[in-house]
Amino acid sequence: MAEKLAPEKRHSFVHNGQKVFEWDQTLEELNIYITLPENVPKKLFYCKIDSKHLEVGIKGNPPYLNHDLMNPVKTDCSFWTLEDDILHVTLQKRDKGQTWSSPIMGQGQLDPYASDLEQKRLMLQRFQEENPGFDFSQAQFSGNCPDPRTFMGGIGSS
Repeated sequence: MAEKLAPEKRHSFVHNGQKVFEWDQTLEELNIYITLPENVPKKLFYCKIDSKHLEVGIKGNPPYLNHDLMNPVKTDCSFWTLEDDILHVTLQKRDKGQTWSSPIMGQGQLDPYASDLEQKRLMLQRFQEENPGFDFSQAQFSGNCPDPRTFMGGIGSS
């Protein structure tokens, strides 16, 4: 049932009319997907994840991404992989349940409506995690949605 509450589609970060990356999030993780350029050997790509900073690029060139993160992450649980033509960065949120409006500080923020939808989806994921025998996939909130990280005493960490 939890998969019914997974992100339906990825958000796109576009700069100067070009897609820089796509991203989505769960209660525990934020995922960034970067389409790799053709004809570049896979061994030349690199990714450096710090608790508040992300750098991605091709060795010997200026970084493709070199930005502070919106919120801190757990570096020991964060990682990156190459999947076909996609560089996939998985960032483990330091604060489980926190709704990120963008992966990087000051760029590509979700509009208020999209951010509210994200918070509602994460709140339903939290309900599903805490009540595995119930199906919250069709549940809806009327009015403002509580913060999934702090609602009713906060979220337990795994």
